[in-house]
Parts: sequence; structure tokens; C-alpha cells
Amino acid sequence: MRLVDTHSLRLVEFTEDKTPYGQYAVLSHRWSDDEVTFKEFRKGLNRDSIGYRKIVAACEYVRARRHAYIWIDTCCIDKRSSAELSEAINSMYRWYQRAGACYAHLQDVSSSDAADEAMVIDALKASQWFTRGWTLQELLAPAEVIFLNAQWQAIGSRQDDHIATAVSEITGIGLYDLNNFNHQRPSVARKMSWAARRVTTRPEDLAYCLLGLFDVNLPMLYGEGMLKAFMRLQQEIIKKSDDKSIFAWGWDLPGEFGLAWYGLLAPSPAPFETCGEITATCDGTDAI
Repeated sequence: MRLVDTHSLRLVEFTEDKTPYGQYAVLSHRWSDDEVTFKEFRKGLNRDSIGYRKIVAACEYVRARRHAYIWIDTCCIDKRSSAELSEAINSMYRWYQRAGACYAHLQDVSSSDAADEAMVIDALKASQWFTRGWTLQELLAPAEVIFLNAQWQAIGSRQDDHIATAVSEITGIGLYDLNNFNHQRPSVARKMSWAARRVTTRPEDLAYCLLGLFDVNLPMLYGEGMLKAFMRLQQEIIKKSDDKSIFAWGWDLPGEFGLAWYGLLAPSPAPFETCGEITATCDGTDAI
């Protein structure tokens, strides 16, 4: 695992047995067009870019909170290596889960939105951060999630009652699952419903971003398209779990949009949108 030293801003590589689990911070953010790559950051390039300034600001913020290291996806993964990218994506949920804290930087939420609690909630509801595929695991995996506005000021924590209530309403994730997520408790259909309205830049990532939530692994095959990637994801889930709610997708859709068209497996998370109340079952009778 590769981390940024928050004091020197240098990349440090750790073997599994030396990784400071429970101590490093992780940054969750929505990518812009001006992010700094691993190669650029290592060579000290593009220091005037928005992406580089974001890394510096993140290091300053978490260093003040006694985190000596931070993991940032843009600069800690060498995406030129398909093997490293595949390993990182398959390990990402665990990296977030074992972090000391996750800091979610909401670039589209301003300090002016913090005048009162109602304005904060409205700003959260309008944030694009909650629409992205990758941020779903970044919301659920860490033990602690702190939301920051564009000016790197704390908005609140996922554990705060008013924040949790708002996030639950925005995401459709129940309050218990929001702060006590466990792979095995929610049904497959329910977890899929949380991703139903989320989007990713690369189509395959709509499947790959869900690996951690279902505790499965997949090789990355960019170029295969979202349909094939999502089919592979469901096949791996079926191998690992006997929860038949995975077949409950599109239960409220006319036949030509459901099983009659695609078969047993869903074409994407979208048809699971209305499955948020379906519980796990192994006997073929999903409960709603």
C-alpha cells in the first residue's frame, strides 16, 4: 500500500505487515479534470494545479488531526499498471475500512452554506458527491466519516444525528446500516438499491465500485462494457452467497423490461431501485 507522508508530502510504500492500519487517513472526493497522477506527484509536477493543491490541503488538514499518513486515490495508485490498478480496486474497500478516518471533501458545498443546520442539510442534498458510484463504499466502509466543505471546514460526521438523518434520506440507506454496515446483514437487493441511481465516469466502474460491498473480487477488464462487468459481478455474488434477493430486481416493471428481456440477472443496478426493503432470503421467498 502506498501512502502520502502528510509532513513531507512524499509517497511511502508499505508492505501488508507494516501498513499503519487504524492510523492513516483517507480522502474521499469527486474527481475533477485537473487531478494529479501518481507519476506527476512523485516528480513534483503540476504544483499549481487544483489537484495538487487539493492534496496539499488534505495533508494539512489531517496532519493537524495527528494523521501522519493519508491515502488519496489520484496519486497513490499508479494507474499505468493494469495489475496495480486491479489490485487497488479489489483492495480499496479494505483500505477504507482499516483507515483511522475518512474525510469526504465536498467541493460543491461552500462555507456560506453553513449558516444554520437547515442550510447545511440542503447543501448536502445538492452535493454531487452522493451521486457517484465510488463514494458509496467510501461512505460505508470507514469507521468514521467526516464531511468537509470546499474550504476544508468540518460540516459534521456521519455519526452526527442530523447529518446521519440527511445522508440516510439522500442515499436511501437506513440509519442502522449507515453507521453499522456489515457485508452479511443487508440483502443483495437492498445493497444494489443503494447504487441504483449512482453514476461513474467509466461504464465498467458501476460494477467494479461495488466489489467491496459484496466482499467479492474481480479482474478489471476495462473495455468490456458495463453490462458484461455487471453480469460478472452478479455471478461472483451468486458463488459467494445463496441470498436469492439478487433475482428480485425489476419486480415492479412490465415483463418486457424485466426477466423476459434480460433473463435472471439484472443489466445494471438501476432496476434494483425499488428493492430497498427486500430482505435476504435463502428459501426463495423474498420479504418486502
